[in-house]
Amino acid sequence: MAMDKVILIGSPNSGKSLLFNRLTGLQQKVANFPGITVDVGTGALQGMPDTELIDFPGTYSLQAISAEEEVAVDYFERALDDPAVRHVLCVIDATRLEKSLYFTLQVIRDCERHGKRVTVLANMIDVLDKHGLDFDVEGLSDALHTPVLPVSGRSGKNLDAITRRLRESLEEEGEAPRAHLLDTPDELLRGSAHQLAHRYGPRGDVLIRSQARLDNFFLSSVTGGISFFVIMYLLFQSIFTWSAPAMDAVEWVLGAMADAVVPLVGNQLARDFTSDALFGGIGAFLVFVPQIFVLTFIIGLLEDSGYMARAALICHQPLRLFGLTGKSFIPMLSGVACAIPGIYAARAIDSPRKRLLTYMAIPLMPCSARLPVYTLLIAAFIPSGTALGGLVGWQGLAMFAIYFFGMFCGLLVTGLVSRTSEDHFTDLPFVLELPPYRVPGLWPLLRNAWNRAKHFVTKAGRIIFTVTLVVWVLGYFPNYGADLGASWLGQLGRVVEPLFAPLGLDWRYGVAIFTSFLAREVFVGTLGTIFGIEAADENMAPLVEHIQASDMAIGSGLALLVFFAIALQCVSTLAILAKESESTSLVLKMFAGYFLFAYAAAVAVYQLAGLFS
Repeated sequence: MAMDKVILIGSPNSGKSLLFNRLTGLQQKVANFPGITVDVGTGALQGMPDTELIDFPGTYSLQAISAEEEVAVDYFERALDDPAVRHVLCVIDATRLEKSLYFTLQVIRDCERHGKRVTVLANMIDVLDKHGLDFDVEGLSDALHTPVLPVSGRSGKNLDAITRRLRESLEEEGEAPRAHLLDTPDELLRGSAHQLAHRYGPRGDVLIRSQARLDNFFLSSVTGGISFFVIMYLLFQSIFTWSAPAMDAVEWVLGAMADAVVPLVGNQLARDFTSDALFGGIGAFLVFVPQIFVLTFIIGLLEDSGYMARAALICHQPLRLFGLTGKSFIPMLSGVACAIPGIYAARAIDSPRKRLLTYMAIPLMPCSARLPVYTLLIAAFIPSGTALGGLVGWQGLAMFAIYFFGMFCGLLVTGLVSRTSEDHFTDLPFVLELPPYRVPGLWPLLRNAWNRAKHFVTKAGRIIFTVTLVVWVLGYFPNYGADLGASWLGQLGRVVEPLFAPLGLDWRYGVAIFTSFLAREVFVGTLGTIFGIEAADENMAPLVEHIQASDMAIGSGLALLVFFAIALQCVSTLAILAKESESTSLVLKMFAGYFLFAYAAAVAVYQLAGLFS
């Protein structure tokens, strides 16, 4: 039996995705900026397992402007023609009725044309209750000729009323009755939205005054700029300070497991594989997963609080100098967690030219796949001391510097391209909605960070296991690990060694760099496996100690940092870029260009470090 379908649609920042989580129990990303939810999410309704709820991308209007809105409108129009779609839930922000009602009237009109029933969910009712405000729900419902339910996705208020309404609706036979909006043009709908909001909306400007006070601080030319740099610095400083205890705990657990498991393996071949490949290779990578959790949590905190849109507004003027827009900031910062959602988020950029330039900048953002590489090299070459009474850690400062360097390179590339390439696109003005400030929900943020870290491990884990297995086999045979240099891996390493000799790197690092073209984080697992084979007769030691004991020059470590900050080493990113930009040639040019740029910059850094040392 086919499942009935219910559509959940609404404008960005209306709390739609949080309602989707509540209604289905799924763990979908919730963000407070248009462009984050770009895919269609589905899930069975709680209490109604035979009914599927479909979460559509947020859009301000059914007249699409951005690429993301085109996705939402296209899916919505196709869904209205689907006989399995029995009901549409349209989410509005009760604190901003006029903005939401224009889109709602469009949805009601199109649903009437297709005979679909609609229920309007007036979300954020908890915010009105907190400030002692209310609005005329019954009057608005009568004016719309559509049921309006006041709900709160954050507190869960009245969610059971949604389920009751859907059950009643699905039991009704035939098409929904056609009403008053059937042939109303969009121009009249906009005027109607203004009148309805004025007549039935909450009275008082307490919400506007509260937001204005915070905006006066965060958007001020002085305090806004200072707070922006402080927040960004704390973001990157926290990667080391907040995650350090968890990293130490993971390292201790892995070491204890290795000490307990390895002696129990009777076969020598299996024992070496367990020690060198599993604990040496994959284990070395798992140590850095807590940092990905912390990074995702902090970015989610900025998104859900409403600050991220303010940061985009602050960055608009500086980004214009590099051919970008303030809307580019969100995809670029999303790329700090992972380039792929950053590329998807670029759909929210109205200007095709600025969207293309943003695509070029995102792969240079210091994504979480680079994080294990950065952490490994910084821990090996940068002292762990502090300054200013412990407020500034040298390793955290180095992390901030390499993150800033990657972002600077992204801006450098877009600035050069925007000034040297011909502009065949018609540009569009910069228009950005500033969502209200809200206190983020701690549990959804922690759950999302956990899911992101888990997804990273499962996605990268398969690649790392495969590469680790191949590297271990090549390094272990034909002499069973007695001499790594004489192994098959050593022979292959001698072939690639001349390419990386100008960076002061031997064949081991050359092999790790080549394997990392599958995914950047593979670099750590490959090195862990190689050093694990070399230290087969010793106790398990952290990978950092192996690198420090290998006498690699600090110039080589800095060169590696620079190389990984620039090189485009992610097959998944290349595939998504080709799909979104609809240009394979652009992706191939970016891959080759960024590799040459990375190599030249790394050689220059190594030479400069040699002069100063």
